[in-house]
Amino acid sequence: MRFFRNIYKQNMDKFNSFSSKKDELSTTVSINEQMLKEKFDMCNDIEFRSIAIDNDSKILLVYIDGFCDTKTLDESVLKPLIFDGITQKLDRTTIREIIQLQLIPVAKVKTVPNVSEVVEEVIMGNAAFLIDGESMALIADLQGLEKRGIEEPSSETVIRGPRDGFTETLRINTSLIRKRIRSPKLKIESFTIGEYTKTSVEILFIEGIAKDSVVEEVKKRIERIRIDSVLESGYIEDFIEDVPFSPFPQVQNTERPDVVCASLLEGKVAILVDNTPFVLIVPMTFWTGLQAAEDYYERFIYTTFIRWIRFTLLNIALLFPSFYVAITTFHQQLIPTNLLISVAAAREGVPFPGVIEALMMEFMFEALREAGIRLPKPVGSAVSIVGALVIGQAAVQAGIISAPMVIVVATTGIASFGTPRYNLGFAYRILRFPILVLAGMFGFYGIVIGIVSILIHLINLRSFGVPYLGPVAPHSKGNLKDIFLRAPRWSMTERPNLAGDNKQRIPQGQKPSVKRGNETK
Repeated sequence: MRFFRNIYKQNMDKFNSFSSKKDELSTTVSINEQMLKEKFDMCNDIEFRSIAIDNDSKILLVYIDGFCDTKTLDESVLKPLIFDGITQKLDRTTIREIIQLQLIPVAKVKTVPNVSEVVEEVIMGNAAFLIDGESMALIADLQGLEKRGIEEPSSETVIRGPRDGFTETLRINTSLIRKRIRSPKLKIESFTIGEYTKTSVEILFIEGIAKDSVVEEVKKRIERIRIDSVLESGYIEDFIEDVPFSPFPQVQNTERPDVVCASLLEGKVAILVDNTPFVLIVPMTFWTGLQAAEDYYERFIYTTFIRWIRFTLLNIALLFPSFYVAITTFHQQLIPTNLLISVAAAREGVPFPGVIEALMMEFMFEALREAGIRLPKPVGSAVSIVGALVIGQAAVQAGIISAPMVIVVATTGIASFGTPRYNLGFAYRILRFPILVLAGMFGFYGIVIGIVSILIHLINLRSFGVPYLGPVAPHSKGNLKDIFLRAPRWSMTERPNLAGDNKQRIPQGQKPSVKRGNETK
């Protein structure tokens, strides 16, 4: 058995050696050109251009038309090579060194020895120079694809705060974060994911603030991804979340650089994906979904008041239809007499039970909301508003739906818009339906069953090892200053529990105060 293993190993070594030699670049430009044209067969956007320098040196230039910065290529690279040639004053021994170190005015220039690496670099938008007599190719960073300008994020608008947002270009996004966190402790590590797309993915964290265990877990989950393409950060999110079948999001996404920077300073890790403006942030807690960027730019009194309004709207969005169905179907004795008479009169002639009536209206409201999103902007808002008014009024007049149910569903829909994070609001939109069915079957007992089931699930849920309801469950007294209220900034002296060794955020003793003797007269 050992003999056959040795024979197999020797044959595999010979095969690998042959394959590696076959992939190596030749010293003859024409051979390299033939190999590259075989790789780029039927790729009409790949440009091959031969350049002769001083009538004796031949250079082959390979790049993608429309992906490479041809203006810089023509003015800064080709023009000096073609018209100026190789001057005698240059003190380099080989033409490759002359071109690499003294004739290509590009910040990033490197050499690669293999055909496969040349193909990969050209696909990334760089320009490849293959020189006669050299078995190495020069790669110049000349990516010049058109880029969208920096604009205010449409999904996370604020009244007070920065107006810049991420774009589809990875390097612009990292620069927006570097602009805010100007410290060498901000670390960036790169990955390439996708067999065909070769998408660049980078993780960002602050050394000393982010826990090493969380950073390593993020790396491990990203490195194990095997997929043919990554077109948006949602592809990565599906592979790294803890509980895929939970309706609650375990990975935060945002278009705002200030939100990412604030999260990094709390010990979290950001995941940036090329070709998308949405950045992923982990770990995520339940309370993060109820916090808006503007909470930290306004005074703490205003922010605390708004947060309590959000908590109230969240409960209304989840429980209001179920409460109405339960109390009108099973617990009429809890309704005041005058209100009970009004509701009974409004429901007179309605052919459906309350739960069916609520499910029909909820489904129609969700359909109108989805139609408003998918239609063009000038038409979408008009269709959603007019459709809701017309359908609601027509249903009431036809006696299919009662007027109080229209009010309940409309109030619920308005309340659902109060959640700052779209994905968390979507979770409550989904959970509203099973709780509504339970309320129609068991009344208040069904609502209690639904709420307890949700709480049990949330208590057991984790995001990269961090409790989803933390620091409320498990309870951590020192970290409650940014949950149900937003304490003054000078009182939040420590970072959350998920931070690493560097716990101190603000030195103590900075509460504003005015001494009597220094008052202005």
